[in-house]
Amino acid sequence: MTERIECTLAALNLHPIKSCAAVPVDEALLIETGLQLDRAWMVVDDQGRMLTQRQWPRLALVQIRLRQDDMVLRAPGMLALHVHLDQVEAPARAQVWRDEVAAYDMGALAAQWFSDFLGSPVRLVRFDPEQRRLADPHWCGEVQAEVAFADGFPLLVASTASLAALNGRLAAQGVAAVGPERFRANLWLDGLQPHDEDRIGDIRIEAEAGPVHIRLVKPCVRCPIPNIDPATGVRGTEPGQTLAGYRTDARMNGGITFGMNAVIVDGVDRVLRSGQRAQALVSSLAP
Repeated sequence: MTERIECTLAALNLHPIKSCAAVPVDEALLIETGLQLDRAWMVVDDQGRMLTQRQWPRLALVQIRLRQDDMVLRAPGMLALHVHLDQVEAPARAQVWRDEVAAYDMGALAAQWFSDFLGSPVRLVRFDPEQRRLADPHWCGEVQAEVAFADGFPLLVASTASLAALNGRLAAQGVAAVGPERFRANLWLDGLQPHDEDRIGDIRIEAEAGPVHIRLVKPCVRCPIPNIDPATGVRGTEPGQTLAGYRTDARMNGGITFGMNAVIVDGVDRVLRSGQRAQALVSSLAP
């Protein structure tokens, strides 16, 4: 038997540059690798290896404003940097976790801007759209899920109820609430009970051009990034410490989880908008 839960797509977030600040949007085009422009760029070291907030928490302070033809980057102590959305420079190689992929270097100005801000020689690269990087088939089954510079999956899904439940626990300890940007999810759902997403298999979202069908395939194990204050770039102990008290997941060998990684079954080239109705399908065999 399958339980059906009516819910709503409450919010969408893009992260154009991996590990930099989130960009809330009202709508986003769904492409093969997830939301268009999500994790399309990445900061790398002089060997092409990815930089993230795990080692460079100051990346959280890089704010991004998307415009029609470019994105404007701002950070404390820095002049604004304009990065064209449709222009690249030299071909390059980049490493994201164990995957080495084709990319494009974004040029000397972007490299100098990030190097000055981080105090280390780095480059900005863009994912080559001709590159086909696939998510782990162990979790994706028959779906060949493409992914750009995201850690491993096209989409990350979480529920507003899960965040509210966490903030309730934080408040009970006298700890300030945390915002959704800490968890870097693409899609936030209203209408679920706390952590219902753990047991959801498929979600159908009613887009204007037809339904979008996504499948939740893997619990998202949390690294220290949610503990980084996006306003200051300073790492603390919360909300990770509180999550550790109730969010260990046997499916992930006791890892602390929040949200679910998802793949696209159908609906590429359709537009997702906040407020769209959705239906979540829960298997009776789900944990």
